[in-house]
Amino acid sequence: MRNRVPISSVVGRKVTWDMRKSNQAKGDFWAPCPFHQEKSASFHVDDRKGFYYCFGCHAKGDALSFLRETENMGFMEAVETLAREAGMTMPAPDPRAAEKYDRLAELGAVMEAAARYFRMQLNSSGATAARDYLRGRGLDAPALDRFEIGFAPDQRHGLWAHLTGAGISADKIIEAGLAIAPDDGGAPFDRFRGRIMFPIRDARGRCIAFGGRAMDAKAPAKYLNSPETPLFDKGRSLYNAGPARTASAKGGPLLVAEGYMDVIALVTAGFEAAVAPLGTAITEDQLRMIWRLSPEPVIALDGDSAGLRAGYRLMDLALPLLSAEQSLRFCLLPDKMDPDDVLRAGGAGAMRKLIEGAVPLVQLLWQRETEGQVFDSPERHAALDNRLRRALEKITEQNLRGHYAEEIRRLRTAFLRPAPKPRATGSATPGARRFAPQPPAHALATTRATLLAATDSVDTAERMRAEIILAILLTHPMLLPPFMADLERAEMHDSGHETLRLALLNAPNPAQWPDTLPEDAADQARRILALTHIRIAPPVRHTEDHDLARRCLEEEFAKLFARRGMARELREATEDMGELADEGLTWRLRQAAERRNNSERSRLSDSADLGEDRTALSQALQQMIESEVWIKRKK
Repeated sequence: MRNRVPISSVVGRKVTWDMRKSNQAKGDFWAPCPFHQEKSASFHVDDRKGFYYCFGCHAKGDALSFLRETENMGFMEAVETLAREAGMTMPAPDPRAAEKYDRLAELGAVMEAAARYFRMQLNSSGATAARDYLRGRGLDAPALDRFEIGFAPDQRHGLWAHLTGAGISADKIIEAGLAIAPDDGGAPFDRFRGRIMFPIRDARGRCIAFGGRAMDAKAPAKYLNSPETPLFDKGRSLYNAGPARTASAKGGPLLVAEGYMDVIALVTAGFEAAVAPLGTAITEDQLRMIWRLSPEPVIALDGDSAGLRAGYRLMDLALPLLSAEQSLRFCLLPDKMDPDDVLRAGGAGAMRKLIEGAVPLVQLLWQRETEGQVFDSPERHAALDNRLRRALEKITEQNLRGHYAEEIRRLRTAFLRPAPKPRATGSATPGARRFAPQPPAHALATTRATLLAATDSVDTAERMRAEIILAILLTHPMLLPPFMADLERAEMHDSGHETLRLALLNAPNPAQWPDTLPEDAADQARRILALTHIRIAPPVRHTEDHDLARRCLEEEFAKLFARRGMARELREATEDMGELADEGLTWRLRQAAERRNNSERSRLSDSADLGEDRTALSQALQQMIESEVWIKRKK
């Protein structure tokens, strides 16, 4: 089979050959690699050997592995795909299996005929209300065609008459779930009537079921799915699975929404890797399907209590199945909004911001066990510990369970630490809680160095560093999850900074901080963002440049922890001194100074730096080393 299908024909659908470098006559092809971003042609395909290899990222394999990697196919599915391209028929294991396969193919043909009928009916005079509804939901003709949306007329025998008139047997129509045979032996009638129809296709693109939305507000069920059939197992199917698999293979996040319209809205807005379960809670089989599409999908939860409960149920289902290679993130939408609502209100940018702020599963677990509760006694602390312990025991992978336990301990320490008393504040002015700092009209070149120049205190540098860290998190809230552990370690010496740090750690939804931060923390945020050296800082001014903000946070946290580590080393060394310092102690202090100096060497551009006078700081430290700090003072 591999010999009958050249690997270049399989790979060629995904790449553009560099014909100056390739030699078609010898079956030697070169192209930019489809597995990583590059401009040069370092991806080599050899038809004679049937292999590909990238000299950049070192990806390698044959036609089967290429299909599995780029299309997210399973092994047997890739084999069947190559067999079809080679004009070969996959042998049936036995006559009974062949008979079953033929029957499924016949039922699939019935479903395709029904899909064509429903598409045709959407253009009929009886579908005017359905077309108006779809137009009101923002679906144009290309979207209707892409998702093959149709209409089932409000007739008892409309589809039945059409299919039987085309020569399709009654038993196949009933077995496919398109018609219902009454128990009293009466004439079968259409299952779907007066509904907008959504074809449900499997990962290979075969129509296996339908979902129908009622146009009559008084209909018993707003949404109605096909029943379980030989083709359709609701708990093992996902809406839009095939296209989402292809899109996810290109590197985009896989989004899991609640229903058809959410998926259609997401795909239309450019988020093509989107799927949905079919009207019920996600099953274990569906979760495993989702993980085959992407190792860390983003679950988009409707912004209401029901959506949050659905997230908690999925979390409990996922805990025993988690591994280092597969987990979940949760996108918490605004209250009473689903993805379609978000896209209508704020467009793709608003949805992208929410996706970037998706929280890891451990954060949702912590939220469930602590939200809305008071922990003012040892008994309540112990009850919290017991609940968390039972949840962690569900994680079967020992190494992962250990990391979860460590993260829970950090969250618990920050959560149960007494918070600073709130500072008295005046009445807030309208719009005062909006955290969008405006840069000054004319930034002074010397502004950033002013604070350090005005004082000899080393604490000033740490204060500025704390302010820039908090300011970046306020203006780039989607960066909180990846820097949560660093923020938990960075206990602030200033009480106002500490109030804001704890508020950010405990904020339920970073995307809604202007509405969820306590007033005392919001006052601190306004004060920090009004500081001149903060207002002109590039990561604060450029609110859309998240990469710059991420690099700045990495830099500032590293400097903060290095400075504190150096101070701790000095204290410990001083405590170890006798009457005079020996050479070992001298070495330790010099090493501490060197580590501090190394940490201050910026890994960012000068525009992203705080502008400290590093030379002065280093000289001050060197003076400490060489001065009478060596002499232990006698009482």
